[in-house]
Amino acid sequence: MTELPNIWSYLSSEPLAWLTATLIAYLIGDWCAQKTGRGPLANPVLIAVILLGTVLVLTDTPYQPYFEGAQFVHFMLGPVTVALAVPLYQNRTLVRKSLLPMAGALLAGSLTAILSALFVAKAMGVSGAELISLAPKSTTAPVAIGIAENMGGLPTLTAVLVILTGIIGAITVTPLMNAMRITDWRARGFAVGVAAHGIGTARAFHVNQTAGTFAGIGMGLNALLTALITPYILINI
Repeated sequence: MTELPNIWSYLSSEPLAWLTATLIAYLIGDWCAQKTGRGPLANPVLIAVILLGTVLVLTDTPYQPYFEGAQFVHFMLGPVTVALAVPLYQNRTLVRKSLLPMAGALLAGSLTAILSALFVAKAMGVSGAELISLAPKSTTAPVAIGIAENMGGLPTLTAVLVILTGIIGAITVTPLMNAMRITDWRARGFAVGVAAHGIGTARAFHVNQTAGTFAGIGMGLNALLTALITPYILINI
């Protein structure tokens, strides 16, 4: 029995161990999603987070050693985001026809995401670095972390809030849009891309290709707009 802890201590010190654990956790999450017909609650990212969190707690592993091993996944966020340009190009005609309503939706969605979080947090007594960390929660992780660092926020807290926002958005978007009887896939996709960045965009692609395309556009444009307006809002709020 004493050999098992020794083996685990050796494996957990190897960088590839946590990368492998991350990929396995996601594959399990994706398998669960497939078995449930891609239902909103069976989100692969949510399942993977729960599995990995459980392993980290049970093995008493701090986050930093885990991240050092799994940071390749973080690095791949950039290329994956750029790859969203492919469906954008394929649907360029449809996108051009929707530029004006997208501009209005982007401005409304970005301002709502930032201001609602800040005003609710301030009403609950949150201030300082914690308040700053909340502002970019609806944009993609690399941009959100960069904004938090530059404005004096807590990048780690921002990363957690970004993931939670994406998971909540991915889980609630389909039933919410159905309840609101919104049937235009462009509107559905763009809304979830603005509100729930990459995780929401991944969910949109599972539901409908057009929705996924417009979610990718919403995610990219919201990252740009959030980076531009967040410093001004934080200075003046």
